[in-house]
Amino acid sequence: MIKIAPSILSADFARLGDEIARVEAAGADQIHVDVMDGRFVPNLTIGPPVIEAIRRRTRLPLDVHLMVVEPERSLEAYVKAGASALTVHVEAAPHLHRTLHRIRELGCRAGVALNPATPPAAVEYVLDDLEVLLVMSVNPGFGGQEFIPATYAKVRRLSTLLGGRPAELAVDGGVRVEHCERLVAHGATTLVAGTAIFGAQDAGEVIRRMRAEGAKARPAP
Repeated sequence: MIKIAPSILSADFARLGDEIARVEAAGADQIHVDVMDGRFVPNLTIGPPVIEAIRRRTRLPLDVHLMVVEPERSLEAYVKAGASALTVHVEAAPHLHRTLHRIRELGCRAGVALNPATPPAAVEYVLDDLEVLLVMSVNPGFGGQEFIPATYAKVRRLSTLLGGRPAELAVDGGVRVEHCERLVAHGATTLVAGTAIFGAQDAGEVIRRMRAEGAKARPAP
């Protein structure tokens, strides 16, 4: 079954605990947490103390997406704060194999993210070392952006490269209900959505519609 991961980047941070409770009750499978450092991406968000607070508020897995330079310097802090998965960017981790193995040594699921202009071949030699492969369908740094259509072909190529490995193939950025069927048809297994879910009055209805659209999918020809 397709997994739905609401991204708190689009939540109301003034009432973050209530927002997380709302999407948990609505049927979310995990919480996507965007960490931005103002260097790798042009924005600054949260760090380990906020993640620790979120961990106390929900039982859902916390998928922590590190959009930061030198992610290897902060892995232990995020695992200690309660991350269930740590995803680093291939563009920011020159020693990617070592970084993924360190994440796993810390008892966390290891993930790799690719920016829109980064080719699938960039992760070809670490596919056996990850549990999450995250495809950015917008240029990272801000919520509320429009989905990039070239993502469909990229997801399909990465699905082929995975070759049946059990890693999650996730898509993050501008994902709305109308994208879900085609993304799943091309191989996506996890859909990250911020504005589409947190911006809705009825988050549960959006999550149900996303799952229903994904369930319609047939493998793309």
